[in-house]
Amino acid sequence: MDNPPKIVLDLCGGSGAWSLPYREAGYDVRVLTLPAYDIAECRYDTGSKMRFLRRENGTGVEWMVVDAKSVYGVLAAPPCTEFSVAKGSKPRDLAAGMEIVEACMRIIWHCRTHGDLKFWALENPRGLLRQFMGMPHFTFEQWEFGAENYKPTDMWGYFHAPAKTVKEKPLLILRRNPCGTSNGRNWAKPVVPAAHQAYIDSLPRHAARRSAARAITPEGFARAFFRANK
Repeated sequence: MDNPPKIVLDLCGGSGAWSLPYREAGYDVRVLTLPAYDIAECRYDTGSKMRFLRRENGTGVEWMVVDAKSVYGVLAAPPCTEFSVAKGSKPRDLAAGMEIVEACMRIIWHCRTHGDLKFWALENPRGLLRQFMGMPHFTFEQWEFGAENYKPTDMWGYFHAPAKTVKEKPLLILRRNPCGTSNGRNWAKPVVPAAHQAYIDSLPRHAARRSAARAITPEGFARAFFRANK
């Protein structure tokens, strides 16, 4: 009898760009993200089972059951809004931000406690989350994996660090904008890869679509991470 596919949980995964290489390689990828899934509503049954509440258009309700014993890896990308340095002096709800981080970590801990979790990683743009999680295990800038953006990103977890593929920062990234900032050309109007356009279009508001587009994991990084953590 063939072994079942390895399960990879993609928490707050948005379009599923980070986990896409795993899906393409035949892993059983579960993208648990709003609006269908709220990981904060995960229920833990007696033993190793987890139940994730799925909502369909606010009407149908069902549960997806995952056995922690079968989870091979966990990717987590909790929203960065409350931890972002770009928020400046605007009011922050750090407690709400940490609720989602804690929900991610609780799932990770459950999978490791009851199973044989091979790797886990939690990422967030460099910001105030360091003050809660400590210094990250790995930090990268998107251009280091072939993307045209800067966006320093921190990663915590138990994983093999992916090998950076670009050593010299492209001149484009060094260009200064009139306001004094330095961003890649795809930051203000991010280009959405065709594989993820349907997810972006499904979001109800323009601001949400733009935010989700900016949050898409660059393909070069996703593939490098997969190569290091199969």
